[in-house]
Amino acid sequence: MDKLQLIQSKIFEIRGMRVMLDYDLAELYQVETKNLKRSVRRNIERFPSDFMFELTREEYDFLRCQNCTLENSGRGQYAKYLPFGFTEQGVAQLSSVLNSPLAIQVNISIIRTFVTLRQYALGYAELNRKLEDFMIETNMQFSDIYQALTELASQKELENKPRRRIGYNVQHDDDE
Repeated sequence: MDKLQLIQSKIFEIRGMRVMLDYDLAELYQVETKNLKRSVRRNIERFPSDFMFELTREEYDFLRCQNCTLENSGRGQYAKYLPFGFTEQGVAQLSSVLNSPLAIQVNISIIRTFVTLRQYALGYAELNRKLEDFMIETNMQFSDIYQALTELASQKELENKPRRRIGYNVQHDDDE
């Protein structure tokens, strides 16, 4: 798995925001989670709620259940402290708190991944809009075709009705 895929696998949607969890970031930065959290708490004014928030127990349990992080991570059954979720802006802000060369390089990779995901989402939205436009146009075309076929069918019915003959019924004797 390349770096982009690794980072993408650690981005989750929580509260309608894409976030990375503190223990995943700590792993990428090669620091202990408690040290990352300590640095954030010392500089909490840099992390408003749209940059970073603490997950609720329900959010964390749901996330663990959905992603099977309990079995894969080797962590204990229950976390002592709930993790922080960092939005793209929060991750960018971490670079000012964790000021090592590795942290800077990891931050650049993470921000690029967020940008790639955003571009993908915008491309998907544009594709979805074009598909909806196509479906509307196609439905209108099918409606027009259906209407034309209905009119043709009703004309055929009129043509196929037996007509009442007007005039004399003349018989030809070909035997003579």
